[in-house]
Amino acid sequence: MGKKKILFVCIENSNRSQMSQAFAKILGGDIIEAYSAGSKSSGIVNPKAIAAMAELGYDLSKHDSKNLDEVKAFAPFDAVVTMGCGDACPWMPAKQFMDWQIPDPKHMEPKEFNEVRDFIKTKVEELLNALK
Repeated sequence: MGKKKILFVCIENSNRSQMSQAFAKILGGDIIEAYSAGSKSSGIVNPKAIAAMAELGYDLSKHDSKNLDEVKAFAPFDAVVTMGCGDACPWMPAKQFMDWQIPDPKHMEPKEFNEVRDFIKTKVEELLNALK
C-alpha cells in the first residue's frame, strides 16, 4: 500500500500545524507524507515551537511556513486536518476532513505551550492509528 498523505492547516502555519506535521513525520515514518500550510501564513515558524520540538529531539527550524497554494500540488490527501481557522478553513481534495479544536499556543508560556504540543502529539497518534 502507498504512503498516506496528510495536510495540517492552521491560520499562520507557525505553531500547531507545524508541530502536527513534525509529529506525523516522527511517528509515521516511511508510511506517511505530512504537509502543513496556513490559511494566512505568517512566513515564519514560531521560535517557541522550534524550542518545544527541540526538547523532543526534532529540528523544526528546517520547516518553512507555507500558504495553501504551495501545497495544492500534493493533493489529493488522505486526510486534511484543520485547527481553529474557522471560516477561513480551506477545501482541498481529500478522503476525509477533520477539525481539531486546539488552542493557538502563540502567546503561551513554555509550560502551557508544551501542554498544547503534547496534546497535538496525542491527536496525531490517534489519526495515524485510524489511517492504518
